[in-house]
Amino acid sequence: MLLSFSQSSWSHFGWYMCSLSLFHYSEYLVTAVNNPKSLSLDSFLLNHSLEYTVAALSSWIEFTLENIFWPELKQITWLSALGLLMVVFGECLRKAAMFTAGSNFNHVVQNEKSETHTLVTSGVYAWFRHPSYVGWFYWSIGTQVMLCNPICGVGYALTVWRFFRDRTEEEEISLIHFFGDEYLEYKKRVPTGLPFIKGVKVEL
Repeated sequence: MLLSFSQSSWSHFGWYMCSLSLFHYSEYLVTAVNNPKSLSLDSFLLNHSLEYTVAALSSWIEFTLENIFWPELKQITWLSALGLLMVVFGECLRKAAMFTAGSNFNHVVQNEKSETHTLVTSGVYAWFRHPSYVGWFYWSIGTQVMLCNPICGVGYALTVWRFFRDRTEEEEISLIHFFGDEYLEYKKRVPTGLPFIKGVKVEL
């Protein structure tokens, strides 16, 4: 019985590792297709930040310890399936956003407007102002739901929410500077897509 539990638990971890590998590889691949001028090893996002690395290591440690001491916690198949659906949804939405934005998409928030930079409001950008962030938000939380990691699940949700709250505000300051009233009208019309995040406040 314990052996079957272990095999089932580690199969969930296997799906997680597949999802993680696909995410990082596809980030590089889509950048190579869409915006080859900005392509570098950083496009894999493997060295995104120290916090990202610590978060990943923490999730692996939590999964391993809970699998040893509370193996039944890792046997909630429906919860792992829900996490997998969140991961697939998030991955598809983010890559759709990257393809829709084309050469306008960049992993780094731009402070200067290039000659070819245009405001994208079609496709998934007609649903959300920041669809790539929405995708990454649900993808990251989904990885922890897939692993049935209660501690990192809550930790990831709080951390990525705060990260994207700050990130959207930083990016929207640049977008308002780049596109002025065109972006402000778009901002009124379309939500960020992130829960309880409205973006930068504009005083008229």
